Amino acid sequence: MRILIIDDEAGIRKTTRIAVETAGHEAAEASSGSRALKAVEEEQFDVAFLDVKLGADNGLEVLVKLLKAQPGLYVVMFTAYANIATAVEAIRSGAYDFVPKPFTPEQIRGILAKIEKTRALQTRVRSLESEIAAESPPLDLESTDPSTQQAFEIAFKSAESPANILILGPSGTGKSVLAREIHRRSVRRDGAFVTVSCPSLSRELLESDLFGHVKGSFTGAVADTTGKVAAADGGTLFLDEIGEMPLEIQPKLLRLLQEREYERIGEAKVRRANVRVVAATNRALAEDVKTGRFREDLFYRLNVISVVLPGLRDRPSDLIRFAENYRKFFATRLGKRVTGFSPEVLSSFSGYRWPGNLRELRNVVERAVILAGGETIELRDLPDQFGAKLEPGVAVGSRVTIDALEAEHIRRVLAISRNLEEAARTLGIDPATLYRKRQKLGLL
Repeated sequence: MRILIIDDEAGIRKTTRIAVETAGHEAAEASSGSRALKAVEEEQFDVAFLDVKLGADNGLEVLVKLLKAQPGLYVVMFTAYANIATAVEAIRSGAYDFVPKPFTPEQIRGILAKIEKTRALQTRVRSLESEIAAESPPLDLESTDPSTQQAFEIAFKSAESPANILILGPSGTGKSVLAREIHRRSVRRDGAFVTVSCPSLSRELLESDLFGHVKGSFTGAVADTTGKVAAADGGTLFLDEIGEMPLEIQPKLLRLLQEREYERIGEAKVRRANVRVVAATNRALAEDVKTGRFREDLFYRLNVISVVLPGLRDRPSDLIRFAENYRKFFATRLGKRVTGFSPEVLSSFSGYRWPGNLRELRNVVERAVILAGGETIELRDLPDQFGAKLEPGVAVGSRVTIDALEAEHIRRVLAISRNLEEAARTLGIDPATLYRKRQKLGLL
């Protein structure tokens, strides 16, 4: 790293320079704030060591100017006037760390090692974000459908408010994508976006996942865990499929929403968390309130702002655009020249009901791009339910075998499911049984 040492004492600059260079880094010096600012205007630095009392200059004022000139600069403050107030003010102004004088070369090298780790982690995060972007189709939150436009308008207007938001709509309509976009447009955008999948865990594990637990509080609790509420502090907590949350946990979530308080499992200590809750469900929660499956008071706490996402079959004007976006993405990702859909395919898309919505469309187009033998996607490249190879008359009550009905049902459930585990839950069987049935029915 290239490091700028800013101090009006030559002895401090020399000692710091030796520590920096023996750690394998390059060093430059500045004896005043004006010289430091001139240096950062002319050269790029990774780290600056800056004295709080810099002759006639105020080091905290120089800090702000340095960060304005080079926003990614790691600034470590020196001071002989070590006190908490100065440290807090420096950190609030953007300093990375704080070192009281006198210091040792080991302290300097330790801070540099910590900065190197932080830089490596940031590089890794950027790399992972790039990988995720490359694995996912581009985000599309535009629509020519009036009801969808209204839903987006409500969501984006509400994003900057602290209000809880409830997103309603069938599975696969993009509720989690919209929730993340709400977070990105909120004042909490720099905080964490933490997802809790309510149907994926048992009651005990879901409670622990949310609120955390202390070691020994239940069988298998071998260490303390903080929980996702704590992880989302200062950010957004996204509760996916909130309608599946067990009744026993709902009062604890209500307390979090009302009082901003919660307790870990096995601990009496009351903790506080400043989280904004966005929840989503494909269930009719108002009906669940009437039948006692969902608490009325929790429903009203969550339902401050409600956004209803229509199913894909109710957005015909958006359907072909989505299909084209997916085609372009998967053709590029797979390195195939697939330039469009045949008229028969577009007609079948328009006439299909899309029970799995956007998730199903993505799966269908990805499969079609993989199987396409030419530049155009044909009916033969689509799954059976689009009519290319569908056994005639496969419907409940028709003259077909149980195996044919089962095969068709499994195909359709797989098409609308995120993964095999979700499909198995829908079918009421375990994943191993589903695998065997797919193998038997030739669906692998």
